Amino acid sequence: MPITYHIDQTTRIIHTTCSGQVSMAEVSEHFRELEQAAKRPRQLHVLLDLSKSTSLPDSNQIKAVSYAIGAIRKSVQFGFCAIVAANDAMFGMSRMLEVFAAPYFLGVHVFRGAGEAEAWLLEEVQGIRAAG
Repeated sequence: MPITYHIDQTTRIIHTTCSGQVSMAEVSEHFRELEQAAKRPRQLHVLLDLSKSTSLPDSNQIKAVSYAIGAIRKSVQFGFCAIVAANDAMFGMSRMLEVFAAPYFLGVHVFRGAGEAEAWLLEEVQGIRAAG
């Protein structure tokens, strides 16, 4: 399975991992599945790990992903998003996603490592809870 995920109900963080070759059809299916998930919190924070992905999206695919995020906003509200992109090419494309997807999140940031991405995301999520 090129895209796997699990949702931590306590933190409302969806941990999504892309592995190997990932097609746009698989990305679209992931969003459909997420939108229809029965035990999904209304608001989700995203930890997207692209470090195991061997496919590199082009700019049109990045735009399509951001449009897909926007399209499911009626049923899924997104909070913060941390993206893990270890290699230079994926990091650059992820920075493009950071820009295109920014309107759909409270904050988006790209990281080289999973540890720093998760730490940033947890800090942001805890900040929301402390403020609310």
